[in-house]
Amino acid sequence: MARRPPSRPPEIPGYTHDRLLGSGGFADVFLYHQHMPRREVAVKALLASAVTDDGLEQFTAEANLMAQLSTHPSIVTVFHAATTEDGRPYLVMEYCPRPNLSVRYRNERIGVAEGLRIAVRLAGAVETAHRAGILHRDIKPANVLTTAYGWPALTDFGISVATGTSAAEDTEQAGMSIPWAAPEFFADDAPRGVPADVYALAATIYTLLAARSPFELPGRSNTALDLITRIERDRVPPIGRDDVPASLEAVLARGMAKDPAQRYGSAAEFARAIHQVEQELHLTPTALDIPDTSWMDGPADGDDGEQTRVRSISTVPQRGPVQDDATRLRGVAYAAPEAPSAAEQAPAPADPAVPDPAVPASAAGDGSRLRPRTRTALIASAAAVLVAGTVTVIAYGALNSGTPIDPTEPTTEPITAPTVTTRAAPPPPEGLTLERDGGDVHAAWSVPEYDGELEYAYQVTEGDSAGGLTSVGSTTSVAIEDGADRVCILVVSINEDRQFSDEADSPQECV
Repeated sequence: MARRPPSRPPEIPGYTHDRLLGSGGFADVFLYHQHMPRREVAVKALLASAVTDDGLEQFTAEANLMAQLSTHPSIVTVFHAATTEDGRPYLVMEYCPRPNLSVRYRNERIGVAEGLRIAVRLAGAVETAHRAGILHRDIKPANVLTTAYGWPALTDFGISVATGTSAAEDTEQAGMSIPWAAPEFFADDAPRGVPADVYALAATIYTLLAARSPFELPGRSNTALDLITRIERDRVPPIGRDDVPASLEAVLARGMAKDPAQRYGSAAEFARAIHQVEQELHLTPTALDIPDTSWMDGPADGDDGEQTRVRSISTVPQRGPVQDDATRLRGVAYAAPEAPSAAEQAPAPADPAVPDPAVPASAAGDGSRLRPRTRTALIASAAAVLVAGTVTVIAYGALNSGTPIDPTEPTTEPITAPTVTTRAAPPPPEGLTLERDGGDVHAAWSVPEYDGELEYAYQVTEGDSAGGLTSVGSTTSVAIEDGADRVCILVVSINEDRQFSDEADSPQECV
């Protein structure tokens, strides 16, 4: 079927249209330049044919929902919503310039470490939506954009519903994407709740690593009916990569269990299982960003002194030694937000074994909550203890010691701060080569010897497209459109701690 032509970009005061970014069944997305403050934004404008009472209600619901959730670092931010003079509603959103996950998995090999980080960050976004009473219902690679800083950003809440919506109330078939849809979506009376989003989340991560959707079989017929039949009946196929551990295969298989009751009970529980895999691979656990509602449990009118409290930090339990695609809009109904359970608030005991995907397991320990994206997480602790006749200042290093401090006993011995050990910078890429093909320059390099996962970034240092560093994930090649007579490209390595290889040692070539 031929694609429809894009709609006319709306005239928006204070914004200048640049180009079309994408088209969907009910809306087009354009790149605009905002005048004040000056920045690039994405504008999602409803098609004129969709401007009906139902369409306007659904579009408004999506705007309000995304605004409610968009403070999350892995959910696309909504800046503004309004209606044009000709009656077309639009959203002004964060512009995510890098390829979405659907484009990435088709064009590059995504490393295991990066796949795990994406899994935890998306799980935080999904868990945040669930705690606000919202099901996404269309989680898939194409609905995960990539910010300028390389963070995944969940978008397209157009077919979301309340977490409390029953199958009987959900009379209209959800707009869904079959390759990532849970089996219950194909049954008339099956419940469609949180487990369906957990399934789609696990299926999305599987796709990133396998470079295909879970039940898409290379060289075989993969019609919609074929996929539905396999989703309902077949076991999850192996990913087929030597670097994917069996524990991760098991986590994803449980997340995609046929029976919703056999899956992880929440997106946060799925993230904690991913944390266990990160620990097994000796990777730094990725921060799980979910709302902290613990303050809501305290007395409403306590004294001011109780408003700031020292709280423990939940960490991932240590493991033992390793033993060898168009969708349609639907109205949004809101449910009362649920506070996290006590089990989710407290760290769980260590579990050295990965749970069988067919058997439900209890939740593992939650990861410490850090706010990522455009800030650096800083943690500092200090305590001052006043004793009658004696004022003693205790260094913050004492807070990390295993011995409790008695506030009634003066401390006279000096306490030194712990020594911070910094990992050495990663080795630079090797064997950088450039080839010109008309107006395109193809760069390729080799992976250096390194005990860990590496990502890469390139910088055009000379040419029409000269600018800052651009991350390309774990891929080892890139094509750059640049018609200048001379183009120079620098490539650097990035390790798990986000350290860059020394620029002086990193390869730079010209063509």
